[in-house]
Amino acid sequence: MNSKRSLFFIIFLWLFSLCGCKVSTTSSAPRLEPHVASTQSTVSSQLAVEKETIRFLEDRIKKDPEDFIAYNKLSQQYLQRLRETGDLTYLNLATKAAHASLATLPPEQNVGGLIASAQVEYASHDFAAARDHALKLTQLEPQKGYTYQILGDSLLELGNYEQAAAAYRTMEDLSGIQGLTRSAIEQRLARVAALHGDVSGARQHLENALTLALDLPEPPAETVAWCRWQLGEAAFAVGDYAGAEAQYRKALEDYPEYFRALASLGKARAAQGDIKGGIEQLEHAIRIIPDPTFVATLGDLYKVDGRDKEAAAQYELVEKIGQISELNGALYNRHLALFYADHDIKSNRAYENASREYAVRKDIYGADALAWAALKNNKVAEAQSLISSALRLGTKDVRLFYHAGMIAKAAGDSKQAREYLQQALSLNPQFDPLQAAIARKALAE
Repeated sequence: MNSKRSLFFIIFLWLFSLCGCKVSTTSSAPRLEPHVASTQSTVSSQLAVEKETIRFLEDRIKKDPEDFIAYNKLSQQYLQRLRETGDLTYLNLATKAAHASLATLPPEQNVGGLIASAQVEYASHDFAAARDHALKLTQLEPQKGYTYQILGDSLLELGNYEQAAAAYRTMEDLSGIQGLTRSAIEQRLARVAALHGDVSGARQHLENALTLALDLPEPPAETVAWCRWQLGEAAFAVGDYAGAEAQYRKALEDYPEYFRALASLGKARAAQGDIKGGIEQLEHAIRIIPDPTFVATLGDLYKVDGRDKEAAAQYELVEKIGQISELNGALYNRHLALFYADHDIKSNRAYENASREYAVRKDIYGADALAWAALKNNKVAEAQSLISSALRLGTKDVRLFYHAGMIAKAAGDSKQAREYLQQALSLNPQFDPLQAAIARKALAE
């Protein structure tokens, strides 16, 4: 376990050094407002408990390598650290712990090991395996709501939307009406609503999830920050950039240095015309974790700012991260396909990546990614068929409309192209540093 951890730590440091972001060591720490200082203290306290728990469980396993209960709890702790940090080291460690648990005792006598295995498969984007293990869990413990949560999450990612909604209804029926479990249900109902174009309903579910999390005796800081970040994403999706920024900043108050909120704050600042402010926030996020979506966006902002050499370095880093991730499955497969297609490079590779993923994962965003990659490979008829599948739920997503418009334009359907591009730019006129300008140009033509 330790040798693998060291390997991933080395890779992480190498990627960090490539991102070209410098950390200032001369500026003094800013003076914190009392409520921010209190929040930082709470987060620090929660993280200290997590780290101590991990050390305790690791020591137990060293003393008793067949302690499957310790393995199960350790896997859960590693997955929580993954959520908080984005560091894939913890995903690898969680996977090893889950596998060790099931190797010690089979799932029929070790439901916790099966849960851990399904969760790490989901986090690794092996959604088919997660679904299969979740189905087994529903057989072993049919009256437990959490088994249907794992099942619903996996089905949703695979594009089995009706079955996923049914699983969430069962989860809701079997679970209580308060606390963190209810918050988790509201988060999932928000996603289902958004997929079906119910923007206001999705926002209401997210607000419910946030309220439920805040009402807990000790609100989990990362969960609260995640809910606020999601509310920010919902606002950004409909062009409310100031509202989105407010939510991202609240998330950072709840969980300082929250990498998701930092990156999204950069996106919101750029959408409001503050390119340099957007760059600053994204550089900050990448110093924490070089996520390829953050890196690609930073490269685009460098490009807009006329810093072509620095943009090229970020684009190179996106590819290096994608190549390394292939060692661990398909975590960034779709991101890399969209990156290639967006930037009109390696179109064949984009199509291969998107095709390989869509063969297993037939959700609307998989159809959209493959449609976009097909267009960039001059497969216009295929792109038309796929984008129709991507739009089948009525999802109000600017990128779906944008891709549909560009595909219609390539097919010679000017009327439909105009309608889709107008929908995209009316919904979210600054949705992307580079693609929004391309959409405006195409509409003008």
